[in-house]
Amino acid sequence: MTTVAEHRPKAVTRRVGPASTVRHSMTLTWRSLVQIKHNPFELIELSIQPLMMLLLFVYVFGGAIAGNTTDYIQFALPGIIAQNALIATIGTAIALNTDVTKGVFDRLRSLPIARTAPLAGRIIADSAKQMWSVLLFIVLGLVLGFRVGGGIAGVLGTFALLLVFTLAMSWMAVLVGLTAKDPEKVQMFAFSFLMPLTFTSNAFVPSETMPGWLRVWVEINPVTQLADAARGMLVGGEVAGPVVNSLLWAAGAVIVFAPLAVRAFRLRA
Repeated sequence: MTTVAEHRPKAVTRRVGPASTVRHSMTLTWRSLVQIKHNPFELIELSIQPLMMLLLFVYVFGGAIAGNTTDYIQFALPGIIAQNALIATIGTAIALNTDVTKGVFDRLRSLPIARTAPLAGRIIADSAKQMWSVLLFIVLGLVLGFRVGGGIAGVLGTFALLLVFTLAMSWMAVLVGLTAKDPEKVQMFAFSFLMPLTFTSNAFVPSETMPGWLRVWVEINPVTQLADAARGMLVGGEVAGPVVNSLLWAAGAVIVFAPLAVRAFRLRA
């Protein structure tokens, strides 16, 4: 009698190494960015919205708040950039929720890729789009009379801080996008949370003009810290304190929301 050895196939593992995780994330980042080629209106939205916000705030509120538009743009431009960085994360939440509800993520979940790659890819792509908006803010600000006191180092530092802050805060948007039932619910929740957060800051008006009870919150608000850091680097003033506080807020957002977002992605049907 001849004994036939049974060869069992090796179990397929879902564990992905760090190098593959980065590669998968960059591939999905490119997937999100290349969509602009097929949907040019997205690039128009990224370009028009910052210009409209800056023009409206400077020329509608500038005279009433600062007495003239020249002084107000020195104060408001860094604050508007900080506010836009946070508001832009709504787009991340809506895009993720659309992918989930349309079944795109069902396909991604079936592929042998890193679990975090679809989330990281979307976050990185949207952060890159946000840097385009920041560039437009600064260019238009220069045209309107904004003076960069911090030089090129201040501009590059602002870009770097905004990129880190946006990447971190996007995890909160990812969690909302994965847990909401539809894009309308995402938009409703995001605006009801982010709009009060951005307007109870010193992004548009000095905190000294606010009531004392509100000023306590305004001074620790992450939007305030980011706006002050951008002002310090672009215009001049304190830099170290606001930058450190902004990075602490960013680290806290990653520590709290990144694990919750990954867990929500794994549990999403």
